[in-house]
Amino acid sequence: MSESRALCRVEDIPDNGAIAVRVESSTGGFEIILMRQGEAVFGYHNECPHQGRQLDYVPGKFLVKEGCIMCAAHGALFKVHSGERVAGPCSTGLVRVPVRIEGTEVFSA
Repeated sequence: MSESRALCRVEDIPDNGAIAVRVESSTGGFEIILMRQGEAVFGYHNECPHQGRQLDYVPGKFLVKEGCIMCAAHGALFKVHSGERVAGPCSTGLVRVPVRIEGTEVFSA
């Protein structure tokens, strides 16, 4: 069994905010958006389902307000706790990346 590495500490994610974390892989890697509401952390691929663009308006900076994250490119809105599409030009929600909290650290599940 391989040892998993922490993605970040819970405190690295602003409450009601988001950060991007790079995950290396054999295919070159990808970014995960980690969002926090209180003690809960949610992970999604940093990719809008509309045209595959990243959701951040500058690297690692996201528009999060009232429980939703907005795609900076086209204005699509997604619920933080589920990734479900609320509004915008795409027909599906965000792709979830399961995460777990152990102590003060966030790991991919």
